[in-house]
Amino acid sequence: MTKPGSTVISSTPKKQEGVGETVWTVVYTLIIAVVIRTFLFEPFNIPSGSMIPTLLVGDYLFVSKFSYGYSKHSAPFSVIPFSGRIFMSQPQRGDVIVFKLPSDNKTDYIKRLIGLPGDTVRMQDGRLFINGQLIEREKVGDYVYRDTDGNVRRPTLYKETLPGGKVHDILEEGDNRRLDNTREFLVPEGTFFMMGDNRDNSVDSRADVGYVPAENLVGRAEILFFSTDGSAAMWEVWKWPFAIRFGRLFHGIN
Repeated sequence: MTKPGSTVISSTPKKQEGVGETVWTVVYTLIIAVVIRTFLFEPFNIPSGSMIPTLLVGDYLFVSKFSYGYSKHSAPFSVIPFSGRIFMSQPQRGDVIVFKLPSDNKTDYIKRLIGLPGDTVRMQDGRLFINGQLIEREKVGDYVYRDTDGNVRRPTLYKETLPGGKVHDILEEGDNRRLDNTREFLVPEGTFFMMGDNRDNSVDSRADVGYVPAENLVGRAEILFFSTDGSAAMWEVWKWPFAIRFGRLFHGIN
């Protein structure tokens, strides 16, 4: 029973205020996350071996969204309703780029930029020609890895030097595989020609993918922030120290 003249203080308004603050904190956090993901950096993981040895299955990387300007594909789920790119900067030959597959504008692919608008690109007996010039490659030695089906592969590792001086590693299982001899491609204006570093195990602009419109570029791969060899499930926390590839953490992507 309340005495005359006493003041009763209810805790309900404070509880409601606390819930409201929590809700707004969550909202602000989501807004910040969307802004960062849209305009600055977005994380991606590597599910296939088409970019071995540069990127391995189980690598996690950050892609810079501002490197080439912005398109509708910069936003999550490509929800921004406009066409083309704004604030566009020209990609450089040799950049490792995430893009939306032109055939569906939804699936994320990651490849290396080989051909710029106006370039001619062709493969002959496993060798790359750009604008009629045979691209230099230097044999490094054998490379061994296990593919996603568990098969052991033993391709040859080369260092390839692109026009402009970009040097990067590639793998070749032979020089007479399905995509080792192609027609000459003339890269149309406003598009790019992409190839995987694992040359004989890559679906890219030589077949199926085709030319990649500038609008489909998502961003440039910048740095590895995590990598696992797949020997530990997400819930097997005790195995993670043995599954993490510590030597790959925080490496820039060449």
